Amino acid sequence: MKRKINIVTLGCSKNVVDSEKLLGSLRLAGYSIGWDPEDTCADTVIINTCGFINDAKEESIDTILRFVNAKKSGSVRNLYVMGCLSQRYKDELRREIPEVDSYFGVNNPDELLEKTGAGCIGSSSNNRILTNPGHYAYLKISEGCNRSCSFCAIPSIRGRYTSRSLEDLEDEAEKLADLGVKEIILVAQDLGYYGLDLYGKRKLPDLIKNLLKTGNFSWIRLHYLYPDYFPDEIIALMRDNQQICRYIDIPIQHVSEKMLRLMKRSYGRRELEDILYRLKEQLPDAAFRTTLISGHPGETDDDHREMLEFVKQFRFDRLGVFRYSHEEGTYSGDNFKDSISERIKESRVSELMAIQQSISLERNSALIGRTMKVLIDRKENEFYTGRTEHDSPEVDQEILVSVKYDLTPGNFYDIRISRSAEFDLIGIPV
Repeated sequence: MKRKINIVTLGCSKNVVDSEKLLGSLRLAGYSIGWDPEDTCADTVIINTCGFINDAKEESIDTILRFVNAKKSGSVRNLYVMGCLSQRYKDELRREIPEVDSYFGVNNPDELLEKTGAGCIGSSSNNRILTNPGHYAYLKISEGCNRSCSFCAIPSIRGRYTSRSLEDLEDEAEKLADLGVKEIILVAQDLGYYGLDLYGKRKLPDLIKNLLKTGNFSWIRLHYLYPDYFPDEIIALMRDNQQICRYIDIPIQHVSEKMLRLMKRSYGRRELEDILYRLKEQLPDAAFRTTLISGHPGETDDDHREMLEFVKQFRFDRLGVFRYSHEEGTYSGDNFKDSISERIKESRVSELMAIQQSISLERNSALIGRTMKVLIDRKENEFYTGRTEHDSPEVDQEILVSVKYDLTPGNFYDIRISRSAEFDLIGIPV
């Protein structure tokens, strides 16, 4: 066995997939592999970075510097950096942190593998190593994005939207099923666009139908369906197939007509409300998750109040709020002044989350006494931790079950809710 290579993954689930494919290729090449962010004793460390917003960039830099110190102390021999931060700031990073042996972007995994000595084996989904609990896995169906949202750097980092073929995705899904995956999570920057570049029409419904036909997965979860061009066929598929999680992740970012225009979203408030309320009417048992941005240039107190009122009115099941990050290379970063203070941004985020906390507490209290199908993810201290179909890993609320019950992570159980909090539930097996 060759020396050990440790991959540290930061950022989104799409980065997780990239790292898992690299790990598989490295193991095939004969390396001992790991994915422990605290392991500073591996011969080679690869850091897969995120460079989307300021907080993510700071985390990436801090991680790089921590492993630079490990390299200086002699516990790490080779240090490589890849991913979005490296793609976006490669020249600056080389100047500021020359202790890193090599920097790689997002589209050259084979070059990185060559650098490690893995030869021409190539990065592939065929030998992917799952770094999350093995009963769920992400299936990245595309790369890049064709949208021009004013605040977002993803298109400049990841390039234009590039769909993977149906055959390639079905083959990878089959391999994931063979590994014991029960919940497959389809991820992309924009799921609804899938196939348009490759087949001339949107093919997400066809992909889902093909996954349903195999019967390999208990849950199929969809991440990031935009409000405009929402694929109507998905509504029928979700309504008629229990394997598709009743979980609608639809990032709206704002509701003010003015702010949607400034953000270069391709819809207005009327179109946004039309699709949201139509979805709620046709899928009454679905959970709605969204994300909002607070403090974008031009956002007034009136715009903020409009967003507050909409959150109260629509009552999302799951909500994330981001403080606006002024990013160079984006339309907003290059054309607007970051004029709203961090104090005001934080205050607005807190107000939105306070409303959501109240909504979540009320919703969770109503679940007491109800029995729900729960997938147990892990055992941790005094509790097993699991999720319903209404909750995605790592970002949504969890259901806790005492370890006095004999449960097995990776299995489904019927759990009766006995207690609730703002963002968690406690239950008992039935």
